[in-house]
Amino acid sequence: MPGMTDAPHPLPLPSFETFRTQMLAAGHDEVLVRPWAPGTVVERHTHPFAAEALVVEGEMWLAIEDAPAQHLRPGDRFRLAANQPHSERYGPEGATY
Repeated sequence: MPGMTDAPHPLPLPSFETFRTQMLAAGHDEVLVRPWAPGTVVERHTHPFAAEALVVEGEMWLAIEDAPAQHLRPGDRFRLAANQPHSERYGPEGATY
């Protein structure tokens, strides 16, 4: 048919609510929404807790330990172990995870 392609349709991005439900079911105590302002840079640091996140808006770059930074966009997930050194940089529109 005219205007139709055989290209697959992209899957819908997971919602924060779906992610929240999955994390609570997996035993996490709380699931938070964390917005970051445009252009924010957070130098190398650690947290005393493990974290798992889903990027829901914007974009960010996450460098874990000495590995090159990963470019993360909506739908991308990341995990950090407790006390794992990392740094973060947020895009021109900020990001929310």
